[in-house]
Amino acid sequence: MSFPTESTVVLFPQGVGECEARIVLAEPAGDDGALLVATDRTPFHPIDHTWPDQPGDRGTATVRETEHTVVDAITMAVGPDGSVHRGEAIPARRTDPGWAFLVGHVVEMAADTPPAALVGNAVTLKVDTARRASLSAAHTGAHLMSLALNMELRDLWRKSPRVDCLGHPDFDQLAITTSRMSPGQSVDRYRLGKSLRKAGLEVAVFLERIDSVQEAVTARLAEWIAAGGCSVIETEGPGLTARRWWTCELPAGRARIPCGGTHLGGLGELSSLDVRFEAGERELVVYTTAKQA
Repeated sequence: MSFPTESTVVLFPQGVGECEARIVLAEPAGDDGALLVATDRTPFHPIDHTWPDQPGDRGTATVRETEHTVVDAITMAVGPDGSVHRGEAIPARRTDPGWAFLVGHVVEMAADTPPAALVGNAVTLKVDTARRASLSAAHTGAHLMSLALNMELRDLWRKSPRVDCLGHPDFDQLAITTSRMSPGQSVDRYRLGKSLRKAGLEVAVFLERIDSVQEAVTARLAEWIAAGGCSVIETEGPGLTARRWWTCELPAGRARIPCGGTHLGGLGELSSLDVRFEAGERELVVYTTAKQA
């Protein structure tokens, strides 16, 4: 039995929401009757198996003139021996030779649909673009918030840590523990413990000034949105394994951050970004709510 040897060609970096494709793998998704269907190309963004910040896209898959609901999209990998792995259970790196990384579409189909009979069939894939746009707004907002927060904390470092793409100490990358997007909102968690203090951040001073920092971050984001800079995803290649970067023109300079998610085409698509901090002695949680124009 043959198995996929090439990684899925992904079209979401270009903002594509619909395409024709061919099914290269199908198997039961679980015990609920849904199928996990991989294709040679797709507009669907899958949840990343190493940094699961942005959820997988939803939408539809039309096979043999029948439309089915796609309830999720995940990352899969096929090894050199044909073994199939999903999500966090993937044992390989994207650069490992002989591995194909695929976008797996979780498709609601009749329980009696034989998965093997689907392989080779043509399929029309359509993304729920309204949900995608809301997730893209949240992801763009999260990156903007992180850069604005780095900027407002730049004078609170006793040492010189690594800097971000705008040249400011990179609190975000040094302290972040999780980032999660839902439609219209991101939730980013940062550690504020002993290791960050050793890295040189004046955590106590930050906590004393936290209300003013939140206000300054919000004001900075409003300034950037008003400037309306363009936003694009740069990629090294067409496959799921290719490296990608979010880039955006800001008054402070050109931002460029490694990112596998989806984003808005420009800051003019936002009307506001509302930021709320929740802080304790050991953790900062930042809620960023993105409102689309």
